[in-house]
Amino acid sequence: MEADEQGGSGELATGRYIVVKALEDGVTIMGLTRGRDTRSHHSERLDAGEVMVAQFTQLTAAIKIRGKAEIHTDVGRVDSE
Repeated sequence: MEADEQGGSGELATGRYIVVKALEDGVTIMGLTRGRDTRSHHSERLDAGEVMVAQFTQLTAAIKIRGKAEIHTDVGRVDSE
């Protein structure tokens, strides 16, 4: 996706994605804001086997994952514990 394309919420998307696969019930994914104060602006809860594709945007600077999950990015794969 090009940087000038808009995501579903009307904000510009940067095109970098991550894929999170929950390995247990209750995995939490939190989007954190850019700017002077970093805050959580969105969260999702996944159960075992559920997969979420997330995208970094103008608003989302970081994504925090709590719980046991596989995380796939363009730079590789990591497992959270």
